Amino acid sequence: MSPAPSLQNNFVQDALGRPLRDLRISVTDRCNLRCTYCMPREIFGPDYDFLPREELLSFEEIERLSRLFVELGVQKLRITGGEPLLRRDLPQLIERLSRIEGVDDLAMTTNGLLLPRLAGDLKAAGLRRVTVSLDSLDPETFGKMNGLGVHPDKVLAGIEAALQAGLGVKVNTVVQRGVNDSALVELWTALRSKAVVRFIEFMDVGNHNGWEMSQVVPSSEVIARLAGSGSPLRPLDAHYQGEVASRYADAQGFEAGVISSVTAPFCGDCSRARLSAVGQLYTCLFATQGTDLRGPLRAGESDAELLERLRGVWQVRRDRYSEERGEASGKRREQKVEMSHIGG
Repeated sequence: MSPAPSLQNNFVQDALGRPLRDLRISVTDRCNLRCTYCMPREIFGPDYDFLPREELLSFEEIERLSRLFVELGVQKLRITGGEPLLRRDLPQLIERLSRIEGVDDLAMTTNGLLLPRLAGDLKAAGLRRVTVSLDSLDPETFGKMNGLGVHPDKVLAGIEAALQAGLGVKVNTVVQRGVNDSALVELWTALRSKAVVRFIEFMDVGNHNGWEMSQVVPSSEVIARLAGSGSPLRPLDAHYQGEVASRYADAQGFEAGVISSVTAPFCGDCSRARLSAVGQLYTCLFATQGTDLRGPLRAGESDAELLERLRGVWQVRRDRYSEERGEASGKRREQKVEMSHIGG
């Protein structure tokens, strides 16, 4: 009898030789904030037509697809939204995903507001890390950026709850010139002993955030500001190939990261696929269209058929939007998928 084929025999690369290693899974398009760079309240107002529950992938469907992605090489799963903690019974999904053999990391991106209630259950279910979005410690600035006047103390309480539960914590800060860039040093100084703080260049995600290059604060400038505050920074090696953040540490070992998708794109190492809450597969954060997986899934396709469908999508992938944006053609895409549908 011949030996069973190893999972590695199924591993797939795209048309540019990039492997599939990370899957980001959106579980809802809803959010309890209206951040100006993601879901501005003038667009996503009280009458906005969010997805009905029956259109969302069930936990069983998400688990099944995740297992197939792992067969193709995925090692890391990240739960996103919208705000994922708004999805009812989310710890049950975390428990399902944590049992998948071959998953090395299970994380979540969240605004942190519901972590005081859910952090313990999420940790117990198998979640390992959370990345919490916090753009300013100044109440007025943060209130304007989140669109609803929510105080940063509510996010800080979520960070504390995650730490108390034993979850690893990173903090993501989207940096916009003239909006929140004047107090980056203060934010890093306040949080660096508790979490890795990562500063993200303002990106042209979705279709409604009014992005202009003049609003981008280059990561090199951010690092210069942090180093100029009396904390000289040394670069650190990446944890793994394809890591999106460039890492730095001060003399005390406190870490800062920068994500430079505008001024120093990292498309060449991108190994991320994104699954929307309704089962659309996107191969780029800036994609204009996805591939429907919910239809074939609910029509009864076998695992083998679905696996070949996923393989076929990834093998022809050529996405490198952030690099193209900076080339002479100045490529811009209209009607990109909304970030609230596929997370960050």
